[in-house]
Amino acid sequence: MDITKDIQPMTTFRNNSAAMLAHIKATKRPMVLTVNGKAAAVVQDAEAYQRLLDLAAEADVSEGNRQGIEDAEAGRVQPAREFFEEMRARYDIPR
Repeated sequence: MDITKDIQPMTTFRNNSAAMLAHIKATKRPMVLTVNGKAAAVVQDAEAYQRLLDLAAEADVSEGNRQGIEDAEAGRVQPAREFFEEMRARYDIPR
C-alpha cells in the first residue's frame, strides 16, 4: 500500500472518482477512504474483491479440515453408526 496514493479523503474520491477508480484498477491495490481523518471505507476493483472472496472460502475449507484432523487426533470421534443411532433416538426418527 502506498499511503500517499492509497489513503484518500472521501471528498477527494467523490470529486475525482473516475480517476481514482482508474488508479485502483491499474494498481490492483485497495484505496482507504477517510472521513475526518479516520478510515471509513475501502474501495477495490471487482477482480481483486473476487480473489479475496475466493481466498476466504478456501481458508474456511482449510480451517474445517484442520479442526477435523485435530478432533480425530484428540479422540473426539465416534463411528458413524453410533452417531446416527443417537440422532434417531434424540429426534425420534424411525428406521
